[in-house]
Amino acid sequence: MTSKEAFNWRRYFLFIILIIPALFAYNLFSQPVAGLDNWYNHEINVKTGMPFHYLWSDTEFSGYSRWGEIFTGRGAKITTVGRPAEAVLAKINIYIIVDPDTTKETPSPNYIESDDIDVIKKWVENGGVLAVLANDAPNCEFTHLNKLMSQFGMTFNHVTLHPVTGSNYEMGACTNLPDHPLFKGVTKIYIKEVSDINLSGSAKAILTEKSKVLMAENRFGKGYVFAIGDPWIYNEYIDHDRLPESFDNRKAAENLTDLLLSYVKKK
Repeated sequence: MTSKEAFNWRRYFLFIILIIPALFAYNLFSQPVAGLDNWYNHEINVKTGMPFHYLWSDTEFSGYSRWGEIFTGRGAKITTVGRPAEAVLAKINIYIIVDPDTTKETPSPNYIESDDIDVIKKWVENGGVLAVLANDAPNCEFTHLNKLMSQFGMTFNHVTLHPVTGSNYEMGACTNLPDHPLFKGVTKIYIKEVSDINLSGSAKAILTEKSKVLMAENRFGKGYVFAIGDPWIYNEYIDHDRLPESFDNRKAAENLTDLLLSYVKKK
């Protein structure tokens, strides 16, 4: 090997050892991360002693494992998070809060406190994407949740709309869907027992039915907030295990995932 060839090989080797870690770091930090709360929603299965209900790890009808697969199928990473300290939220791009516990569900619930609100609000202002999927009147802790949501011009009403009896799924059908990215390619969705939303400030309705706001959004600071008064797309009602084929909840879930990811700011 000539001295010139040796020099070229050394230069090539140096390029490899420098560029590979850089590419790895780029992919690591550019991969969106969706964090699902397990602090405010912290129900324990009495049979297993393990957390369950609206979690990525819950593969039963009560879980969000299928929604998690939609995120990972789009190149995102999913994780479960505890109390939303600054250091916790700094590691995620999308923060999902679902159905904060009542004392009926958890003897000593972790309420959304004022310090938590300050941290979450600042995180959204700086580009965080917040999705809140609450619940209807008997099943969700609204007092503290609404203190958070009021920062973004939204509060949930303590009501139950769309009551469904047995397998009468049409009672939970929404068909008058607006022109919004959430409903692209969607003709009918199922929402069972939902609370509606009051709006103020820059918050806007996404889905309204009989003058009641069922879904809302707000571009807040550099971030984005989505809200619905129902856990909505958990495993039981995302596909057609129970729902008739005419419902498009899976497509709506995919659209919601794309919508949330579209607001993620590149780091």
